[in-house]
Amino acid sequence: MKREASGDEAPDRVDTLLGARLAELRAERGWSLGELAERSGISRSTLSRAERAEVSPTASLLNRLCHVYGRTMSQLLSEVESEPAQLVRMAEQQVWEDRSSGFVRRSVSPPHAGLRAELVEGRLTAGADIAYDRPPVPGLEQHIWVLEGALDVTVQEAEHYLDAGDCLRMRVWGPTRFRCAGPGAVRYVLAVVLP
Repeated sequence: MKREASGDEAPDRVDTLLGARLAELRAERGWSLGELAERSGISRSTLSRAERAEVSPTASLLNRLCHVYGRTMSQLLSEVESEPAQLVRMAEQQVWEDRSSGFVRRSVSPPHAGLRAELVEGRLTAGADIAYDRPPVPGLEQHIWVLEGALDVTVQEAEHYLDAGDCLRMRVWGPTRFRCAGPGAVRYVLAVVLP
């Protein structure tokens, strides 16, 4: 039975998590709603409403989407069963270091299938220069807030100089570059939001 959320009725928790996961799967492939509609035979408006948890998806709709994404319904549902941790202690935050480039990355709020955003703390030593040829997900939204030091950010061909306290927001479609010209290190927060 299909449920339509009224203005004062909150969406079901599972529908919300499922909608977010479906949007994430589409974003991972770089597909627009129109492309997914062509592949699945489901209208763009229905797909959009399902991703926003405005409707409870039917078994038929989920079956079509599972076919397109190469998953069983059990696999898809298992991906949304667990709730993300509300509190992530600093000692539990995963830290990764690229010693060759002088980059340290702390996953402050790790990604989760049921959520679209995550926070990352980045640190670059003076002279560090990191270039990415493309985003992991096309159209990825990023906000960079410099806490200490200065950071040069190039988005496609546009160059931005960020000082302590400055914030740059962008949608990433192409190459990016992060440089710490010095004289000291830079520490910044990166908010990453899936499209």
